[in-house]
Amino acid sequence: MIYMDNAATTLHKPDAVKTAVLAALDTMGNAGRGASEPALDASRIIYGAREKLARFFNAESAAQIVFTANSTESLNIAIKGLICPGDHVITTVLEHNSVLRPLYECRERGAELSILGCDEKGNISYDEMEREVKENTKAIVCTHASNLTGNMIDLKKVGKIAGKHGLLFVVDASQTAGVWPVDVRENGIDVLCFTGHKGLMGPQGTGGMYVRPGVRIRPLLSGGSGIDTYNPHHPSQMPTALEAGTLNGHGIAGLSAAVSFLEETGLDVIRAKEQSLMRRFYEGISCIPGVKVYGDFGTEQRAAIVSFNIGDYDSSEVSDELNTEYGIVTRPGAHCAPLMHQALGTVEQGAVRFSFSYYNTEEEADAAIQAVKELAQE
Repeated sequence: MIYMDNAATTLHKPDAVKTAVLAALDTMGNAGRGASEPALDASRIIYGAREKLARFFNAESAAQIVFTANSTESLNIAIKGLICPGDHVITTVLEHNSVLRPLYECRERGAELSILGCDEKGNISYDEMEREVKENTKAIVCTHASNLTGNMIDLKKVGKIAGKHGLLFVVDASQTAGVWPVDVRENGIDVLCFTGHKGLMGPQGTGGMYVRPGVRIRPLLSGGSGIDTYNPHHPSQMPTALEAGTLNGHGIAGLSAAVSFLEETGLDVIRAKEQSLMRRFYEGISCIPGVKVYGDFGTEQRAAIVSFNIGDYDSSEVSDELNTEYGIVTRPGAHCAPLMHQALGTVEQGAVRFSFSYYNTEEEADAAIQAVKELAQE
C-alpha cells in the first residue's frame, strides 16, 4: 500500500510514539487526581508535553497550552467562547467545516460574518480582508493552509491587520503544525488551534490550543478538574479553565514523544522532504492531458498537497481506481471544504487529493505519477 492521505491523518508514526503510548497504558494514572505514583506519573508526562508544545509554538508558558481531542474541539471552544451576538467576524473560503460550522452557529445567534473570496488559484486578498474590518469586528478566524489546495495564508500579514485594529486572531493550524514553524508571538496570534494526528505525527484523539495570556474564553465544557472541588463554577485558571474531565493521557504521552521526534529531526528537514515529494508529483502530473490541478504552485510556501481531477470523471471513481488497481490511498470528494469547492467549481465532481508526509518516498511519488498517467489515458 502507498499511503498518500496524510492531510486526513498520518498513518506512519515515529516508533517512539508507539513506545510512549504502550508505556503509558501500563503506568499512567489520572493526572491531578491524587498523589499516588501513577497519578503523579501522568501529571509529569502531561506537564512535560505542555512544556514541549509551549516551546514548539513559542508560547509564554506551559499554562497557555490547553489539551483537547482535536482541532475541531479547539476551534469550537475558541469560536463559541469568544464570539457573542452583535460581534462581527472575518473568515475565508479556504476554511474547513470545523471553522465554518461554529461560525454559522454564532451567526444564527446574532453575530455577523464576512467570508473573503479568492482568485482562480485559491489565494485571498489581504487588502480586501482589511477593508472588511468595521466598528463591531471582534476577530479574524482563518486557516494557515487550505486542506484542499495546499495554499497558505500569510500569518504575519493577517496578524498585523488584527493588531492594527485591535482584533482577536484565531488560527487553524491543522495542516501546518509539525511541518511549518508557527510562532504565536511573532505572528500576533491570540488563539492557535492544532491537532495531534497530522503533521505533529501523534495519535488520533489528541490536539490542543494556545491561548494568549489575557484572552478569556468561555468554557465549552465544565465538570471535574481535580482541583477546587467545592466551587460551583469551573476553575478559571489556565489551562484548567478549558479542560474538563480526564484528559487523553495515553495519547498525550504519544504526542509528547512525537514532538520530541520533530525537534530532534528538525522541521526544516521534514518540510524539505515533503515539499520535494509534492513538487515531484505535481510536475509529473500537471502536464498530463486531461489532468487539471488546483491551487497555486508558484509560491514556495504551501502545504504538501496536490488536488486534481481527470477530465469529467468523478473524483470518487478515480480515487477508487487508484486504491483497488494500484494500492494508492488518496482522498476524493469535498474534503469538508465546501466554500473552496464552490470557488473552484468542483462541487459536483469533487477532487482527488494527494497529501505527502515525511515517511513517503520518491519511488512512491513516481508510482503515483505513473498511475495517474495510465488512468488519464483510459
